[in-house]
Amino acid sequence: MELVKTIHVGCALLSILGFTFRGILMMRDSAMLQMRLFKIAPHIIDTLLLGSAIWLAVQYGISPGENPWLIAKIIALLVYIGFGTVALKRGKTKQIRVITWFAALLVFAYIVAVAVTKSILVFV
Repeated sequence: MELVKTIHVGCALLSILGFTFRGILMMRDSAMLQMRLFKIAPHIIDTLLLGSAIWLAVQYGISPGENPWLIAKIIALLVYIGFGTVALKRGKTKQIRVITWFAALLVFAYIVAVAVTKSILVFV
């Protein structure tokens, strides 16, 4: 079980580092953003992240219906994905992409804080 938790935390770290780096490339209008590595690796890392999260929830018997903090994490994850998609792909202007990139980083921080505290009111 500890191995799965380590994989989960490691993938979360790789995911946010990759997102941060891709955001910097986006702001610099770098052609590197089109590299195959930056198109494939995030999907592999995020799949492992989600898979390990599900594995941990099942192993620990954690149900979203009984744990408001887990529902908050799931909702925040969907918001993070939405902001991330606008930031790196769908934003019509660079200003929109940069703003949503920062918003995604804030949402990611919220997700981590909820995971650590098991509380939905982490910034209050």
